[in-house]
Amino acid sequence: MTSRAVVLLAAGLGLAAAVPWGGSTRNGPAREALPSPRQPAENSSRRVAPEAVPRTLPSPPEKATLRVRPNVATEAIRWRDSRSLGLPYDGRLVRGVKLPAEGRHFFTWDPVRERSPNRWWRRFGSDRLLRTLLEVLADYATAHPKAPRLGIGDLSRPSGGAFGPCYGWPGHVSHQNGLDVDVYYPRHDRRELPVATPVQIHRQLAQDLVDRFVRAGARHVFIGPNTRLRGPANVVQILARYHDNHMHVRLPADSAVGDSAHR
Repeated sequence: MTSRAVVLLAAGLGLAAAVPWGGSTRNGPAREALPSPRQPAENSSRRVAPEAVPRTLPSPPEKATLRVRPNVATEAIRWRDSRSLGLPYDGRLVRGVKLPAEGRHFFTWDPVRERSPNRWWRRFGSDRLLRTLLEVLADYATAHPKAPRLGIGDLSRPSGGAFGPCYGWPGHVSHQNGLDVDVYYPRHDRRELPVATPVQIHRQLAQDLVDRFVRAGARHVFIGPNTRLRGPANVVQILARYHDNHMHVRLPADSAVGDSAHR
């Protein structure tokens, strides 16, 4: 190899070293950079829990579930004059009202994915159900200012109708016309989670909550057989399956309360 060829080869190698992988040259565009792992994909914001983007430094893990939030921001409720048609197990909901993902006195829980918040389409009820629920929760929080927020599970789908296992196991036979809501029992350890066993239920607070729904006019409050909760036999009733971690509250039909149901 001649000395001139050696000089040209060395110059070429130097130019290649000056252009890093993924860089650009005058003859072509740069290789696309890898996305930041912290940047969510487009249109994925609805799947990111509020806690995933904290406004302040995150709390220690052991405190993450003690989330009593007196000033929690929540979406506005779009109140509408609802109609609950048919039966809880064979009905539909007209102009349903969506419960926010969380509020000052409650968080929502997805029983299928086992996480908070519950998906938006599982949080619809009649305006009467939401007003009753929020009033009971507010009164409960006033009576127990140091108690944690209460967990709210499934209500109905946006237009009611079937809510069986095809919408997530085990599904619901009822919850079809906007008059049913699942409320998780408060825990002794104050964690914002459903109880895994009835031993974890704070029975004094849970009994107070049952009593408040009874006084608010609930048609039924279904409870689990191992909860040791009680109430009027025609209202507070035991269901053998799936109700040891939550109470199932049902309001009377629109026809049973007359025009006062339609605000």
